[in-house]
Amino acid sequence: MQHSVSLLSQIHGPQDLKNFGLKELNALAAEIRECIVAAVSQNGGHLASNLGVVELSIALHRVFNSPEDTIIWDVGHQCYAHKLLTGRLGGFSRLRKAGGLAGFPKRSESPHDAFNTGHASTSISAALGMLAAEHILGGKRHVVAVIGDGALTGGLAYEALSHAGQLGLPLIVILNDNTMSISPNVGGLSKYLSRLSMKAKYQTFRRHFDDMAKQLPFIGDVFFDLVVRLKRAVKAVFYTDNFFVDLGFEYVGPIEGHHIQGLMEVLEDVRNLRRPVVIHVITRKGKGYGFAEEDPGSYHGVGSFSVNDGLVGDRKSTNEVSLQAKLPRDFSQSNREPSFTEAFGAALLGAAGRNSRVAALTAAMEKGAGLSLFKRAFPERFFDVGIAEEHAVTFAAGLAARGLKPVAAIYATFIQRSVDQIIHDTALQNLSVVFALDRAGFVGDDGETHQGLFDIALFRPVPNMTILAPAGESELRLMLDWALVDNGGAFAGNGAAGPVMIRYPKARCPAEVPGFSLPLEKGRGVWLRRGLKQRVCLAFTGSLYREALDAADRLGERGIETDLYNLRFLKPVDEDYLADIMNRYELVAFIEEGIRSGGFGEYGAALARQRNCAAPVEVLAVEEGALEQALGTREELLRLNGLDGEGIALRLERCYAELLKNAEAVYDKGL
Repeated sequence: MQHSVSLLSQIHGPQDLKNFGLKELNALAAEIRECIVAAVSQNGGHLASNLGVVELSIALHRVFNSPEDTIIWDVGHQCYAHKLLTGRLGGFSRLRKAGGLAGFPKRSESPHDAFNTGHASTSISAALGMLAAEHILGGKRHVVAVIGDGALTGGLAYEALSHAGQLGLPLIVILNDNTMSISPNVGGLSKYLSRLSMKAKYQTFRRHFDDMAKQLPFIGDVFFDLVVRLKRAVKAVFYTDNFFVDLGFEYVGPIEGHHIQGLMEVLEDVRNLRRPVVIHVITRKGKGYGFAEEDPGSYHGVGSFSVNDGLVGDRKSTNEVSLQAKLPRDFSQSNREPSFTEAFGAALLGAAGRNSRVAALTAAMEKGAGLSLFKRAFPERFFDVGIAEEHAVTFAAGLAARGLKPVAAIYATFIQRSVDQIIHDTALQNLSVVFALDRAGFVGDDGETHQGLFDIALFRPVPNMTILAPAGESELRLMLDWALVDNGGAFAGNGAAGPVMIRYPKARCPAEVPGFSLPLEKGRGVWLRRGLKQRVCLAFTGSLYREALDAADRLGERGIETDLYNLRFLKPVDEDYLADIMNRYELVAFIEEGIRSGGFGEYGAALARQRNCAAPVEVLAVEEGALEQALGTREELLRLNGLDGEGIALRLERCYAELLKNAEAVYDKGL
């Protein structure tokens, strides 16, 4: 592919596409796909979605003039071709790595990234706001929102579409349809009529005719209303789904999404429209890479893989996966510890086998949340609501109100989208919904939009809420069982009442230790290392067990004996028990994988001041500025923020030395 490589190397910005003919553009598309597959196979990333929009990206940048014209990619996980076409080939080999390119659009990275997107359904709202500002300022630049059919399930997208129809500004919305048929009519007449409505002559005639109809004496308004109704009736014959037209949009499509010339012709037509328009484009996820085309779900967000055989990391062939009927997975014979996601999936499967009222739901993250086995075993109790976290929470509250035991598995970064529903629909009614917050804490490679650092600070103040943080597989299972206990039955008083959050990281579980299996005591943690005359106590959130253990060992080597206290409960807290701990040590450190402001550590330090506890308190958490450098593996991010074993040990060694120095000064002064 020598010729193809030279084509991509000539792209220093989208303006260079103007020099390419159609044959060269098609060759460029093939080379872009090779580049994406090569980079993602090494670094991981979103493969199938990016391969599906290569021709669309080329057509957009050929017709529009970025960054003067604005292109916003919803979710943003399909922006790789866009990055290559905007002069970022040189950094593409370090995609999603520390110091490299972000896996999502990022304003600080390029002027061609108009808006930071990492959560779904945001593009139309953002684009409409930008277009409205452009209109107020007297500009004439175009604004394009590219949204997938999955992201269109989010309520925010519908709210924006409704507003856009009301404003009537010339917003261009491209619906990238790669899964479900939004408009099932794909006949030639439908495509012809929708293309015809884009033509400038038709639009000019339409405006003049509408103005003339309204001005007819006596009957103008009635006649105009009749014409509108007639047009809608005619369109309804040819367009099975008339949703966008009813909202006030022109509709064109469906259009073949892998045909560059056809895409460019349509985009040229809509550039001159003075009305909002939806262009319905049909694409194929994984286009050009056979393994991703056949199984786009597995290649949506993927780790490193072999280009030749498509195998991802240590992923086994699907033929090797055994459902084991309705039993949890058994990792005891495996050479590796399970991930927290796998441990959660197995624990939930076991709980559902024992209790027919346990249900599971997710927001378009069945595989990522570890629910695939649950879905196969209990399809009638599994719900995927699409990209609609707000609805997921209220739907779960409805299940709980009628006596079911719903478990909503949602990534920590996405649970932020449903704060109101958690407070209003769940917590204030004290409904027993379990929230399994996967990817809590630092999340490697995906950048600042996907970090799960805010859940503790957001939800600790919420009334009736319980927040748990397991350190390992057996502890996660204990917590889930505790949260699902029937409070009105034989186990009354031994389990949770009301909403419960269980937060765990995107990481492998550590090797089991006996403390992980100890029964839960409400409001108290568990001691994983405790001596008779230890000087320092490390009280940590469960995801940082490995780091806390490493820090304790390092401090011990430096003559500072340290105990380890796994907090387990971040809310509620047995304050008398915690205050007693802060009276027994020379130094207590609260270590959490969450944002410092409003987090558990600040709460613990405030309690120490309130109770006049003897031990000085040190808080080790994530500072707000950490999000400015959020690329890298989870381990790298922990190290950068001083939350790895060495960073914790160095910080506490300095604190302890300062304590000794101050104590000596007080002693000398007393003498």
